[in-house]
Amino acid sequence: MFSGIVQSLGTIISNSEAGEIVTLEVQATEDFTKDLKVGDSVAVDGVCLTLTKSESDRMFFDAVPETLSKTLIKSYTKGTKVNLEPSLKFNDSVGGHIVSGHIHTTGHVNQVEIHGDAKDIVIDAGADWGKFLFEKGYIGINGCSITLGEITEGRFIVHLIPETLRATNLDNLVYGNQVNLEFDQNTITIVETTERILRDQAK
Repeated sequence: MFSGIVQSLGTIISNSEAGEIVTLEVQATEDFTKDLKVGDSVAVDGVCLTLTKSESDRMFFDAVPETLSKTLIKSYTKGTKVNLEPSLKFNDSVGGHIVSGHIHTTGHVNQVEIHGDAKDIVIDAGADWGKFLFEKGYIGINGCSITLGEITEGRFIVHLIPETLRATNLDNLVYGNQVNLEFDQNTITIVETTERILRDQAK
């Protein structure tokens, strides 16, 4: 589990495919990697991946087809900046909201508006996901816990403060970019339970 508060930015060194498995090599600061060991979970742009090897400031992860089908991983190229967060430990504070690292889908950046040092970004998640979006609710965008602004069907706006832009790769987003999206699991549970009850009552 993760808090959705990015701890560091990493850089993709290589993204190699062998059969159905993609291996990521990610460079991070030694301060980020020093306490990690093989088998630990790390959120890479919000995707929960298992550390398979560590070399000083380099981390290696394997991604399987199910992960690749729902995330941006296959699109990474050398030099891509990714958000990093280690998994939560007992007694860690949760500054954002609890996220699992299990990405539901990718969204498309539809608009970027700059307001001084802040930005408003409009993201299209698709109409099928609109029912899980609620103004002032939460969503994970590339592993960042973000509060939702105005909702229009499957499209939503987020208002990003300078600190979020400084600490994450969300500052690099431009029109047409894709992002990893993780919807709030509590919202999903409530919506799907309500739908099931209404279906049962209609029988």
